[in-house]
This record gives sequence, structure tokens and C-alpha cells, in this order.
Amino acid sequence: MNKNQKIGIGCGAVGCLGLIVIGIAGAAFYFWRSSDSSTRYRTANRNFNFNINSNSNNSNSNSSSSDAPDSSSSYSDDDKHKLFQAAGMAKDAELLQKVIKKIGLFKADGTPAPGYEDFVKEHISWAINNAAFVNSINTPETARAYIDAHFE
Repeated sequence: MNKNQKIGIGCGAVGCLGLIVIGIAGAAFYFWRSSDSSTRYRTANRNFNFNINSNSNNSNSNSSSSDAPDSSSSYSDDDKHKLFQAAGMAKDAELLQKVIKKIGLFKADGTPAPGYEDFVKEHISWAINNAAFVNSINTPETARAYIDAHFE
């Protein structure tokens, strides 16, 4: 075995060992990060499941703005996000439907209102920026209490 072969074997062994160390460190970081969910906001557990049937022939293109509840204008954007978050965390599908209709995200017939998709996209960054609020309603009971106190 010549000098170049020895160097190649050594570099290969060190590279392989380095990948193993990085893998172990990554796994340790992942488990450390996911083990303390009570003090950190994690979006991985936020599942919103809506049954939305959209019609692609645009037969509803002439619908009026009266399909959305008038009361949605009485809520600020921040209030809408708070109610939406609390309704999702309450783990009550009926309450969630009631809230999203009331804040104007869904029409009375149960179809998404204009702006629903943009609201949901904005809600992700809102939730990250308002982690203290999200943590304050981190149980179904506290989320429901928030809704009871702030839902007209």
C-alpha cells in the first residue's frame, strides 16, 4: 500500500466518522427541540381539517358580499387571528365552523369566502409572532374560555 492509498483510506474514514457524528448531533437536537412542547410553539401539531368542495365552473361567481356575515367587520385582523387560533385549539369542529363563519372566512353556505386562503397563509406568520398568546390558550379548556369571553 502506497502513501496515496493510505491518505485516501484515512480521509474516507474521517469523513464517514464525521457524518456519523453530525447525524447523532442532529438526532439529539431534534429530540431536545421536540421534547419541550409546553414552552415552545410548534406548528407541526396544528392540523386544520376542512371539507371544502369547490366548483370549478364558476357558477357562484355572481354571489353577493351578503354571503359573508356582517359581524366580521367588527373584529380587527388580530382579533380574527386570535379567535381562529383558539377555535382550532379547542378541538371542536362545530365551534371552529361557527367561528370561521362569524369572522368572515366562510360564507353561510359553508364555502370559503374571498380572502380565506390569504388569511390562512398570514396566520402562520401571525402565530409565530404571537407565540405568547398561542401558549396562553394551549389547552382545549383555555381556548374555549377565550372564545366564550371574546366571541360575540
